[in-house]
Amino acid sequence: MDDDLGHPVALTTPPRRIVSLVPSLSEALAVTVPDRLAGVTDWCTHPAGLDLPRVRGTKNPDRAAIAALRPDLVVANQEENRQLDVERLRAAGIPVWVTAIESLDDALRSMRRLFTEVLAVDEPAWLRAATASWAQPAPAPRLRVAVPIWRDPWMVIGSRTFTGDLLTRLGLDNVFGDDAARYPRIELDRLHAATPDLVLLPDEPYVFTEKDGPEAFPSVRTVLVPGRQLTWYGPSLATARRELLDLIRGS
Repeated sequence: MDDDLGHPVALTTPPRRIVSLVPSLSEALAVTVPDRLAGVTDWCTHPAGLDLPRVRGTKNPDRAAIAALRPDLVVANQEENRQLDVERLRAAGIPVWVTAIESLDDALRSMRRLFTEVLAVDEPAWLRAATASWAQPAPAPRLRVAVPIWRDPWMVIGSRTFTGDLLTRLGLDNVFGDDAARYPRIELDRLHAATPDLVLLPDEPYVFTEKDGPEAFPSVRTVLVPGRQLTWYGPSLATARRELLDLIRGS
Protein backbone atom coordinates (compact mmCIF):
# COMPACT_ATOMS: atom_id res chain seq x y z
CA MET A 1 0.00 0.00 0.00
CA ASP A 2 1.36 3.45 -0.95
CA ASP A 3 1.04 6.61 1.13
CA ASP A 4 0.00 10.00 -0.31
CA LEU A 5 3.48 10.52 -1.76
CA GLY A 6 3.52 7.12 -3.42
CA HIS A 7 5.94 5.57 -0.93
CA PRO A 8 5.18 1.89 -0.25
CA VAL A 9 4.26 1.16 3.37
CA ALA A 10 4.48 -2.51 4.27
CA LEU A 11 1.64 -3.45 6.60
CA THR A 12 0.57 -7.05 7.03
CA THR A 13 -2.33 -6.18 9.38
CA PRO A 14 -4.14 -2.95 10.30
CA PRO A 15 -1.91 -0.96 12.71
CA ARG A 16 -2.75 -1.25 16.39
CA ARG A 17 -0.13 1.13 17.85
CA ILE A 18 0.11 4.50 16.10
CA VAL A 19 2.26 7.55 16.84
CA SER A 20 0.98 10.74 15.25
CA LEU A 21 3.30 13.64 14.38
CA VAL A 22 0.44 15.85 13.11
CA PRO A 23 -2.00 17.65 15.46
CA SER A 24 -4.91 17.37 13.01
CA LEU A 25 -4.38 13.66 12.55
CA SER A 26 -3.85 13.12 16.27
CA GLU A 27 -7.31 14.53 16.92
CA ALA A 28 -8.81 12.46 14.11
CA LEU A 29 -7.23 9.28 15.44
CA ALA A 30 -8.10 10.03 19.08
CA VAL A 31 -11.76 10.57 18.17
CA THR A 32 -12.04 7.61 15.81
CA VAL A 33 -9.67 4.88 17.06
CA PRO A 34 -8.62 6.04 20.56
CA ASP A 35 -7.37 2.61 21.58
CA ARG A 36 -4.79 2.61 18.79
CA LEU A 37 -3.13 5.98 19.43
CA ALA A 38 0.08 5.39 21.40
CA GLY A 39 1.87 8.75 21.24
CA VAL A 40 1.57 12.33 19.96
CA THR A 41 3.59 15.55 19.74
CA ASP A 42 3.71 18.38 22.24
CA TRP A 43 1.54 20.41 19.82
CA CYS A 44 -1.31 17.91 19.77
CA THR A 45 -3.90 19.76 21.87
CA HIS A 46 -7.16 18.13 20.78
CA PRO A 47 -9.33 16.52 21.87
CA ALA A 48 -9.19 18.26 25.24
CA GLY A 49 -7.54 16.16 27.91
CA LEU A 50 -5.54 14.06 25.46
CA ASP A 51 -3.41 12.04 27.89
CA LEU A 52 -0.75 10.21 25.90
CA PRO A 53 3.05 10.01 25.82
CA ARG A 54 4.60 13.02 24.07
CA VAL A 55 7.40 12.73 21.53
CA ARG A 56 8.45 16.40 21.34
CA GLY A 57 7.53 18.63 18.38
CA THR A 58 6.49 18.27 14.77
CA LYS A 59 9.85 19.60 13.50
CA ASN A 60 12.07 17.94 16.11
CA PRO A 61 10.45 14.64 17.12
CA ASP A 62 12.29 12.47 19.61
CA ARG A 63 12.93 9.45 17.44
CA ALA A 64 14.21 7.37 20.36
CA ALA A 65 11.02 8.08 22.30
CA ILE A 66 8.97 7.11 19.25
CA ALA A 67 10.84 3.82 18.88
CA ALA A 68 10.38 3.09 22.60
CA LEU A 69 6.60 3.23 22.11
CA ARG A 70 6.90 0.29 19.66
CA PRO A 71 4.55 1.71 17.01
CA ASP A 72 3.55 -0.34 14.02
CA LEU A 73 2.81 2.94 12.21
CA VAL A 74 3.81 6.59 12.45
CA VAL A 75 1.61 9.12 10.64
CA ALA A 76 3.22 12.30 9.33
CA ASN A 77 2.56 15.12 6.90
CA GLN A 78 4.68 16.37 4.01
CA GLU A 79 4.39 20.02 5.11
CA GLU A 80 4.44 19.72 8.89
CA ASN A 81 7.19 17.14 9.32
CA ARG A 82 10.75 16.94 8.05
CA GLN A 83 11.71 14.45 5.37
CA LEU A 84 14.88 13.72 7.35
CA ASP A 85 12.89 12.48 10.34
CA VAL A 86 10.66 10.36 8.13
CA GLU A 87 13.69 8.78 6.45
CA ARG A 88 15.43 8.04 9.76
CA LEU A 89 12.33 6.47 11.25
CA ARG A 90 11.99 4.27 8.20
CA ALA A 91 15.68 3.37 8.40
CA ALA A 92 15.02 2.23 11.97
CA GLY A 93 12.38 -0.16 10.68
CA ILE A 94 9.33 1.90 11.64
CA PRO A 95 6.65 2.21 8.93
CA VAL A 96 5.68 5.84 8.24
CA TRP A 97 2.55 6.95 6.41
CA VAL A 98 2.98 10.47 4.99
CA THR A 99 -0.04 12.57 4.04
CA ALA A 100 0.12 15.34 1.44
CA ILE A 101 -2.63 17.94 1.72
CA GLU A 102 -2.95 21.15 -0.30
CA SER A 103 -6.74 21.33 -0.63
CA LEU A 104 -9.95 20.28 1.06
CA ASP A 105 -10.42 17.45 -1.43
CA ASP A 106 -6.89 16.25 -0.63
CA ALA A 107 -7.75 16.25 3.08
CA LEU A 108 -11.01 14.38 2.73
CA ARG A 109 -9.51 11.81 0.36
CA SER A 110 -6.37 11.34 2.46
CA MET A 111 -8.25 10.83 5.71
CA ARG A 112 -10.75 8.51 4.06
CA ARG A 113 -7.88 6.34 2.80
CA LEU A 114 -6.15 6.37 6.18
CA PHE A 115 -9.20 5.16 8.06
CA THR A 116 -10.91 2.82 5.61
CA GLU A 117 -7.89 1.33 3.81
CA VAL A 118 -4.99 1.56 6.26
CA LEU A 119 -6.81 1.20 9.59
CA ALA A 120 -9.66 -0.92 8.14
CA VAL A 121 -12.50 0.87 9.96
CA ASP A 122 -15.70 2.43 8.70
CA GLU A 123 -15.59 6.00 7.41
CA PRO A 124 -15.98 8.18 10.53
CA ALA A 125 -19.27 10.05 11.01
CA TRP A 126 -17.38 13.34 11.40
CA LEU A 127 -15.72 12.80 8.02
CA ARG A 128 -19.08 12.18 6.35
CA ALA A 129 -20.47 15.31 8.04
CA ALA A 130 -17.47 17.38 6.90
CA THR A 131 -17.86 16.16 3.32
CA ALA A 132 -21.54 17.14 3.28
CA SER A 133 -20.96 20.52 4.93
CA TRP A 134 -18.25 21.67 2.55
CA ALA A 135 -20.15 20.44 -0.50
CA GLN A 136 -22.50 23.40 -0.11
CA PRO A 137 -22.02 26.25 -2.60
CA ALA A 138 -19.92 29.25 -1.65
CA PRO A 139 -21.97 32.19 -0.39
CA ALA A 140 -22.23 35.46 -2.31
CA PRO A 141 -21.19 38.21 -2.64
CA ARG A 142 -17.52 37.33 -2.64
CA LEU A 143 -15.05 39.30 -0.55
CA ARG A 144 -11.34 39.95 -1.00
CA VAL A 145 -9.43 38.61 2.00
CA ALA A 146 -5.93 38.49 3.44
CA VAL A 147 -4.92 36.00 6.12
CA PRO A 148 -1.74 36.82 8.06
CA ILE A 149 -0.27 33.87 9.95
CA TRP A 150 2.74 35.68 11.47
CA ARG A 151 4.03 39.16 12.16
CA ASP A 152 7.56 40.57 12.47
CA PRO A 153 8.01 39.50 9.73
CA TRP A 154 4.51 39.46 8.32
CA MET A 155 3.58 36.23 6.57
CA VAL A 156 0.30 35.42 4.84
CA ILE A 157 -1.52 32.50 3.25
CA GLY A 158 -0.39 32.27 -0.37
CA SER A 159 -1.02 29.70 -3.10
CA ARG A 160 -1.60 25.92 -3.10
CA THR A 161 -2.66 25.62 0.54
CA PHE A 162 -5.43 23.81 2.34
CA THR A 163 -6.44 27.07 4.04
CA GLY A 164 -6.53 28.90 0.72
CA ASP A 165 -8.95 26.32 -0.64
CA LEU A 166 -11.20 26.74 2.41
CA LEU A 167 -11.22 30.49 1.82
CA THR A 168 -12.46 29.97 -1.73
CA ARG A 169 -15.23 27.68 -0.51
CA LEU A 170 -16.24 30.32 2.04
CA GLY A 171 -16.79 32.86 -0.74
CA LEU A 172 -13.50 34.64 -0.09
CA ASP A 173 -10.89 35.55 -2.70
CA ASN A 174 -7.38 35.44 -1.27
CA VAL A 175 -5.54 38.59 -2.43
CA PHE A 176 -2.27 36.62 -2.24
CA GLY A 177 -3.67 33.45 -3.78
CA ASP A 178 -1.58 33.90 -6.93
CA ASP A 179 1.70 34.45 -5.12
CA ALA A 180 4.42 31.98 -6.08
CA ALA A 181 5.03 31.13 -2.42
CA ARG A 182 2.69 29.12 -0.25
CA TYR A 183 3.36 31.36 2.76
CA PRO A 184 4.97 34.54 1.42
CA ARG A 185 6.76 37.03 3.65
CA ILE A 186 5.54 40.53 2.87
CA GLU A 187 5.91 44.10 4.07
CA LEU A 188 2.86 45.55 5.78
CA ASP A 189 2.66 48.24 3.08
CA ARG A 190 2.23 45.52 0.44
CA LEU A 191 -0.54 43.94 2.47
CA HIS A 192 -2.40 47.25 2.62
CA ALA A 193 -1.77 47.87 -1.10
CA ALA A 194 -3.55 44.60 -1.92
CA THR A 195 -6.77 46.31 -0.71
CA PRO A 196 -8.53 43.41 0.98
CA ASP A 197 -12.14 43.89 2.10
CA LEU A 198 -11.43 41.71 5.11
CA VAL A 199 -8.46 40.50 7.15
CA LEU A 200 -8.78 37.23 9.04
CA LEU A 201 -6.48 36.88 12.05
CA PRO A 202 -6.16 33.28 13.33
CA ASP A 203 -4.78 32.38 16.75
CA GLU A 204 -2.15 30.00 15.34
CA PRO A 205 0.64 29.70 14.48
CA TYR A 206 0.93 33.34 15.62
CA VAL A 207 -1.51 34.16 18.41
CA PHE A 208 -3.34 37.22 17.12
CA THR A 209 -5.61 38.82 19.73
CA GLU A 210 -7.82 41.88 20.06
CA LYS A 211 -4.77 43.86 21.20
CA ASP A 212 -2.23 42.31 18.86
CA GLY A 213 -3.08 42.41 15.18
CA PRO A 214 -6.19 44.48 14.42
CA GLU A 215 -4.36 47.75 15.15
CA ALA A 216 -2.22 47.12 12.05
CA PHE A 217 -5.32 47.41 9.85
CA PRO A 218 -7.18 50.53 11.04
CA SER A 219 -9.08 50.99 7.78
CA VAL A 220 -9.93 47.33 7.08
CA ARG A 221 -12.46 45.08 8.81
CA THR A 222 -10.65 42.42 10.83
CA VAL A 223 -12.05 39.20 12.26
CA LEU A 224 -10.32 37.04 14.86
CA VAL A 225 -10.84 33.35 14.06
CA PRO A 226 -9.78 30.08 15.70
CA GLY A 227 -6.81 28.77 13.76
CA ARG A 228 -8.04 25.23 14.25
CA GLN A 229 -11.18 25.96 12.19
CA LEU A 230 -9.09 27.42 9.37
CA THR A 231 -6.02 25.20 9.25
CA TRP A 232 -6.85 21.81 10.81
CA TYR A 233 -8.27 19.01 8.69
CA GLY A 234 -9.63 16.61 11.29
CA PRO A 235 -12.99 16.45 13.08
CA SER A 236 -13.13 20.26 13.30
CA LEU A 237 -14.00 20.27 9.58
CA ALA A 238 -17.48 19.00 10.40
CA THR A 239 -18.41 22.35 12.00
CA ALA A 240 -15.73 24.73 10.70
CA ARG A 241 -17.69 26.02 7.70
CA ARG A 242 -20.68 27.12 9.74
CA GLU A 243 -18.56 28.55 12.55
CA LEU A 244 -16.30 30.54 10.21
CA LEU A 245 -19.23 31.93 8.22
CA ASP A 246 -20.94 32.99 11.46
CA LEU A 247 -17.79 34.85 12.54
CA ILE A 248 -17.33 36.52 9.15
CA ARG A 249 -20.97 37.56 8.84
CA GLY A 250 -21.36 38.61 12.46
CA SER A 251 -18.43 40.99 12.60
